[in-house]
Amino acid sequence: MNRCAMTLAFKNPAVSVLRALGVALLPACLLLTACGGPGAATVDYPLAGAKIGGPFTLIDKSGKTVRWSDFDGHYRIVYFGYTFCPDACPTDVAVAMRGLDIYAKTHGAQADALRPIFISIDPARDTPQVVGQFAAAFSPRLIGLTGTPQQVDAAAKAFAAYYARGKDSADGGYLMDHSRSAFLMAPNGDPITMLPVDRGPQAVADDLAKWIK
Repeated sequence: MNRCAMTLAFKNPAVSVLRALGVALLPACLLLTACGGPGAATVDYPLAGAKIGGPFTLIDKSGKTVRWSDFDGHYRIVYFGYTFCPDACPTDVAVAMRGLDIYAKTHGAQADALRPIFISIDPARDTPQVVGQFAAAFSPRLIGLTGTPQQVDAAAKAFAAYYARGKDSADGGYLMDHSRSAFLMAPNGDPITMLPVDRGPQAVADDLAKWIK
C-alpha cells in the first residue's frame, strides 16, 4: 500500500511530475484478487476471471452523472487515487498517459476509442472541479471522476481497490493509503491486465499494443 504525502490545498502536483519524469519511478503496489470459478472468462488475459470491475455511478468535472455502463464498447484504463497526493498518484497517472500517447502514434484509432479513467478515493476534498483540474493536467483524454463517499466506496469495492484515510495531522491535513493498480479493461468490462506503470511509459505502450485488438 502507498502512503501519499499530505497537501493542505490543491496545488496541482501533477505539473511538477510532468516536468520531471526523469526521477526514479515508485514501485506499484498491486492488489491481488481472487479468480472466478466455473463460467469465468476463457480469454487468455493475465486477469481473466478475476473479480475486478463492475457497476458504479460517479460524477465528472461538470457534475454530470457517469456510469460504468457508459463506457460499454470501449477499452478502459482505470486508476484509483487522489489529487492531493504529490508523489505516487501523479507519477503513475503521468506514466500511464505518456504510455497512451506513445501507443497513439502507431494506433491512433484504437487510442481515440480508449477511455482512461481516474477515480478519486478522497471525495471529501476531491470535488468535481478539483478532479477535473487534476485530470486536465495530464491529458485531455483523461476522465476524472468523484462522487459521494458511498458512491466512491461502491466503485472501489467493484474494482477490489483498497483505500483508507490516515490520521489527521496537527494542521488538519491527512494522508490516504491506497492500492496502486492501473487496470486495463476490455470493451465488455472484463479485466485484462494491470499496466506496468512502474516500468515506464514505453512498457505501458507495449502492453496496450499487446492486448488491444
